[in-house]
Amino acid sequence: MLLELKRFTVPPGQRILLHDVSWQEFEEILADLGEHRAARIAYHQGILEIMTPLPEHENKKVFISNFVEILLEELDIDFWPLGSTTFKNELMKQGIEPDDCFYIQNEAAVRGKDRLDLRFDPPPDLALEIDITSRTHPNIYQALGVPELWRFEKGKLQINVLREGKYVETENSSIFPNFPLTQVIPEYVNRCKTAGRNQTMRGFRNWVREQI
Repeated sequence: MLLELKRFTVPPGQRILLHDVSWQEFEEILADLGEHRAARIAYHQGILEIMTPLPEHENKKVFISNFVEILLEELDIDFWPLGSTTFKNELMKQGIEPDDCFYIQNEAAVRGKDRLDLRFDPPPDLALEIDITSRTHPNIYQALGVPELWRFEKGKLQINVLREGKYVETENSSIFPNFPLTQVIPEYVNRCKTAGRNQTMRGFRNWVREQI
């Protein structure tokens, strides 16, 4: 399968699906693809998806991640960012690479670790997905027990909070309950296009300070 996989080219914004992929094959494909790559993967019960993001996808990911970091900094909450780390659980036959993720409540449990194993380590407290290409797999995040999943799609922010093992869409984040983020973050994402990144980040930081 690895030889065949090397023959594939996945254009930005496109994806390929491979069926009947065993866990061993999944691990071999991850090793073959390496860590320094543009493609993202998702694995669910033997089906492997490989997708390459669009540039539009990447800049929105960075901007929204910056907003999360500003919120955590201004609230003086320690966090451990792990970007698009591969999270997987062999027993559940699940694997995913978020666009970005943060350990917040469980920051101390993973601080300084180079490798994580979800059989023993907690999942990230917050995962972020940009749905320019409709890639998000909430069922995988749900199975892995990620407490909160943010999806940014068509200019809107959707916040999903894990309750009794199922995601429930909510207006407010459980991590930042006092901030109307579903309304404000899309506004500031759009502002980046006209005001530029630095001015927009300063404006968002000032807004956060006003709310505290």
